[in-house]
Amino acid sequence: MLSAFLVALADVFAPHQRRVLLYSLLGTLGLLLVLWFGATWLLQLIHLTGFSWLDRTIGVLGSAAALVLAWLLFPAMSALMLGFFLDSVARAVEQQHYPDLPPARHQTVAETINVSLQLGILAVVINLLALPFYLFPAINLLVYYGFNGYLVAKEYFTLIALRRLDAAAANAIWRQHRLRLILSGVLIAIPLSLPIVNLAAPVWAAAVMLHLFEGLRTQPSVRMGPMRGFGPN
Repeated sequence: MLSAFLVALADVFAPHQRRVLLYSLLGTLGLLLVLWFGATWLLQLIHLTGFSWLDRTIGVLGSAAALVLAWLLFPAMSALMLGFFLDSVARAVEQQHYPDLPPARHQTVAETINVSLQLGILAVVINLLALPFYLFPAINLLVYYGFNGYLVAKEYFTLIALRRLDAAAANAIWRQHRLRLILSGVLIAIPLSLPIVNLAAPVWAAAVMLHLFEGLRTQPSVRMGPMRGFGPN
């Protein structure tokens, strides 16, 4: 696992990854801004108490809370957005480290959107449910990185695995190596939550998961087969 993390660092700074990094970053920031402005706009429209000064206070506090939530969602949302550019990242890493691999299966835009939306909605729901725990020191870090480690691992693994395996084989790898993959997701979620560092972290995370996946799928228990739907478990 450590070797996958280290090798992926070099992949991040390869010239052909810069455009993907820029597009995924702009897309992620744009998505989070839409969520923030949308939540702020809704709070301004809703008059909860009938007292203008109190409604304005609630609106300001709600807008601040929406901004915090947007930051909390960054690890999962960056994975969702990178899904649209993942094939370019994966192909570059494969050409560099796995040149003998056959061409990966082409994923349609509809399939990418379907998988990304499922996991994106799951990320929002889990983080909303976890919000009360974020108020307690120490516990908030464990809960945040635990939940987002799972989400990041599931998102990146799903998007990487569906390029090469059918649903049954991908699910089999996930179930067999779930703890290892989630631990990797936790370690990936840490730089994804750090300002400045998180600008390059999504491409690095995709490269890490690809290296982990290639190591796991070569085991005898993994089989190839026809493609089927593969959603979050």
